[in-house]
Amino acid sequence: MHALKNGLDTFLKWASVVLFALLVVIVVWQVFTRQVIGSPATWTEEAARYTFVWLGFFAAALVFSERGHIAVDFVVRLLPDPVQRGIAVLVQLAIITFAWIVLVYGGWRASQGAWNQNLTALPATVGQMYLVMPIAGVLIIVYALYHVVAVIRRTEAAVEDTEPDVV
Repeated sequence: MHALKNGLDTFLKWASVVLFALLVVIVVWQVFTRQVIGSPATWTEEAARYTFVWLGFFAAALVFSERGHIAVDFVVRLLPDPVQRGIAVLVQLAIITFAWIVLVYGGWRASQGAWNQNLTALPATVGQMYLVMPIAGVLIIVYALYHVVAVIRRTEAAVEDTEPDVV
């Protein structure tokens, strides 16, 4: 499972880099065509919006992989290790439930509901753009399962160390 996580991490890192670079190029082109040429490219606003959405979902999944998301755990840190591990597993199960219901199921339904709705300036549909939600949901579920197994096997701390390293 560690190899799968590393492969997904690599994919998401590169996808995020490519999407961010693409977003920069699109926005620069948009500004150039509007300010310099005087005739703004019609497709750039829509392309930038959906590129930003895909970047946001992929980057969120990557941050989840690294356990970099916000966690208020000052009370949990006061508890004994077995209780911390139990709470960590419960939190991951809650995340799996949320990701399944909202991102996978809800995202799939939204995508299918808008599948035939054409984008005004791009040769794609709104439904195709919404596919990022179930994709990110599945990625988050895979990462949450990885964290559950790692916490149970004690290869990962129940609560991440947030203290800065002193050099």
